Amino acid sequence: MKYKFFTVTIPFILLIVGAFYFTASFIQPSPKKEITIATGGKTGNYYKTALEYKKLLEKDDVTVNIINSAGSIENIQLLKEKKADIAFIQNGTISNETSEGIKSLASIYYEPLWVFYKNEGFIVDYLIQFYSKKISIGKEGSGTRDLASNILTDNGIDNTNSKILDLSNEEAKNELLKGNIDVMFVVSSHKSEIIKELLASPSVNVFSFKRARAYSQKYTFLEDLTLYEGTLDLYKNLPDQNINLLSTTANLVVNENFSEELKRLFLKRIVDVHNKKDLFSKARYFPNTINMKLDLDEEAKRYFENGDTFLEKIFPYWIASNIDRLKILLIPLITLLFPLFKGFFPLYNWSMRSKIYRWYDEVKAIDKELESIDKTKYQEELEKLEKLRIEISNETKVPLSFMGEYYNLQLHIDHVINKIEKSI
Repeated sequence: MKYKFFTVTIPFILLIVGAFYFTASFIQPSPKKEITIATGGKTGNYYKTALEYKKLLEKDDVTVNIINSAGSIENIQLLKEKKADIAFIQNGTISNETSEGIKSLASIYYEPLWVFYKNEGFIVDYLIQFYSKKISIGKEGSGTRDLASNILTDNGIDNTNSKILDLSNEEAKNELLKGNIDVMFVVSSHKSEIIKELLASPSVNVFSFKRARAYSQKYTFLEDLTLYEGTLDLYKNLPDQNINLLSTTANLVVNENFSEELKRLFLKRIVDVHNKKDLFSKARYFPNTINMKLDLDEEAKRYFENGDTFLEKIFPYWIASNIDRLKILLIPLITLLFPLFKGFFPLYNWSMRSKIYRWYDEVKAIDKELESIDKTKYQEELEKLEKLRIEISNETKVPLSFMGEYYNLQLHIDHVINKIEKSI
């Protein structure tokens, strides 16, 4: 009789626990904190950039695996085979028609197309002048080879009239410096050591695209850039004249089924790496979603449109992520708390009074026994009531606002005691 309160509270507790358990079955578990990135060769800028990501992501307790490859085309294949989660590619090497299951994350920096040629004492103005030359256009599977092939074809140059070679960037650089080949195509950042070395070499010239704008109109993923005299080294005056370049962008692409939480964290870290001023871009120009040939991933779209969430601004990422994942639990919580809140005060009043009223059953039982027992046993009943009074005093704690009911109980006990005493 003393525990009737629990017959109400326990069902409520079980209801809340059951609702949370049911809702929790719809919550996605935390992803495995691991990302595999396909880059390029170890001497390339993709690999160096991936190492920067790795350093930042490991501070977020994310394991980063880096796969080296021949370049963009091979990276796309690695994504399709699910051997990589995220990959670097050269913008323009992939389209929606050939990229089922792959989406863009961001463009991260400019990648100019550099055309270096052997210095034979004259300036080459048009690509057609490389007719019948030995030309390296990059290894099979690289984005350089894909772009260079298209541009050379536009100028009537192919294997039938020139010697097209598939050397790596390092191999092509060495052969060009030795004079064994005539021309080298390479798509790379200006930070590349190969680019710096070739620009500094007196035996090599860099081709300036007179018709850069025409190419950029034909290939919408290309932009025309100008590398001004002395930009790379004022002391050495590198380059020694203004150079018109064609440039694509380095893009990051992702398997569309990859974890949304890890995509978002990855995007936050690439912003940290690429939002600074660069040779060809202003601060905060990169990363961006401009002029990409591949559809943008939905999570990337949300991130670039809205930025960090309120939770991400005040909590470390994984805490914010877990809170966001558990927000579905608010549905049963609010559903249950609303009626519970409305019924809180009546329930509170009832629970306080029940602490007092639950003793009335025992008082009533003793009073009823007086009608049927022998008067010689009245003394025993009197002792029961005295023990009951002490027990009530020790066990019944109520706020001052309910002391009226408490003292009424005491008066009713006194009434029964007086009744017994008169009978005795």
